[in-house]
Amino acid sequence: MTDETADLREALKTVAVALKRSGVPFALIGGYAAWARGGPEPNHDVDFLIAEEDAAEAAKFLAEEEGLNVVDPPEDWLFKVFTSGGMVDVIWRDSDRTAGRDLVQRATEMQVLSVDMPVMPATDLMVSKLNALDEHYCDLTMPVAVARALREQIDWEQVERDAAGNDFAAAVLFLLRRLGIIKGQAPEGTPGLRDGADAR
Repeated sequence: MTDETADLREALKTVAVALKRSGVPFALIGGYAAWARGGPEPNHDVDFLIAEEDAAEAAKFLAEEEGLNVVDPPEDWLFKVFTSGGMVDVIWRDSDRTAGRDLVQRATEMQVLSVDMPVMPATDLMVSKLNALDEHYCDLTMPVAVARALREQIDWEQVERDAAGNDFAAAVLFLLRRLGIIKGQAPEGTPGLRDGADAR
């Protein structure tokens, strides 16, 4: 394990425990949520999701009650927490969706690094990764790796529905069928896929 990975893990635990103390509903999302469910471990940052209406309360609690270094970046949909040598993003917009408590509370309790915390379900994680793809960010490495690792946990029909408006997502789903990661044909009317496409 690298020093950077160790720092990220410590930051994840520190902020998760602090958010639990705050009483604000939250969920581990992103690469570390996929890792907790069996995917590859990320190496850049940790992401937690909270509802937009809880953002100010959460930031204040982490800074004033927990003494953490909370920073407001230029983006208006997250704040950053620097602790234990790692960086944690606390966000309230998941891909193209502003998070409400209903989305956050879909998370299920898991033990991650010996800490019990809510983790976003695999289906929602896959939808989030696909809907994050656009002309400026179209790296398929992580979506394909997560799909391969978590495919048995994912409701692919739900993914098709929730990512239907994203042409890049449609292309990735087509690729996943070609690779044999998703079995079966695409639902009728799925955008961007040719009728009769190979679904090995």
